Amino acid sequence: MLQIRWHGRGGQGAVTAARIFGLAAAVYGGWYAQSFPSFGTERRGAPVTAFTRLDDRPIRDRSQIANPNYIVVLDATLLENTDVFAGLAPGGIVLINSNRKVINDRENRDNCVLSRSGFHYLDATHLAREVLGVPIVNTAMVGALAGLSGLLPVEAVTRAIAGVLPERLAARNSDVARQAFDLMAGLATIEAE
Repeated sequence: MLQIRWHGRGGQGAVTAARIFGLAAAVYGGWYAQSFPSFGTERRGAPVTAFTRLDDRPIRDRSQIANPNYIVVLDATLLENTDVFAGLAPGGIVLINSNRKVINDRENRDNCVLSRSGFHYLDATHLAREVLGVPIVNTAMVGALAGLSGLLPVEAVTRAIAGVLPERLAARNSDVARQAFDLMAGLATIEAE
């Protein structure tokens, strides 16, 4: 089973990102999947966590994800006061929306040594502003994770976006997801060589 933990702030679309990725996997990607949020009555801007699980057989576990294979951070300011790396599985991958490296590549807050190749950065805010006209990064990060991980084809992501978002928003959000997918798929190819 592959487990993904999404970190964002209320109003940034982390819950929607988890939902889109799960829908893309289950309906268009050939996986069994589930996605769900974890938040209470937090206000807009408060930290929010969402989860996605993928497996090749039905998923019966409904608990929160403690040891994710992938961590996706929609807002790098969360790194200042939230332990987003908690429980990262050995060999896990971290994808951060940032225009610069905001992590000490040698250790995280748990003083666990992590390989430099485990951290990936994409300036999804810049990309979203260019394509969408607003700094909403959730669909860019969904596309980026799909491209980086190779878990889903971009067509699965764009079809899921069309299934979740209103028609007036779907086309541009599919464009930003596709661009992020291509950027990260290219990075994954370079690192594999």
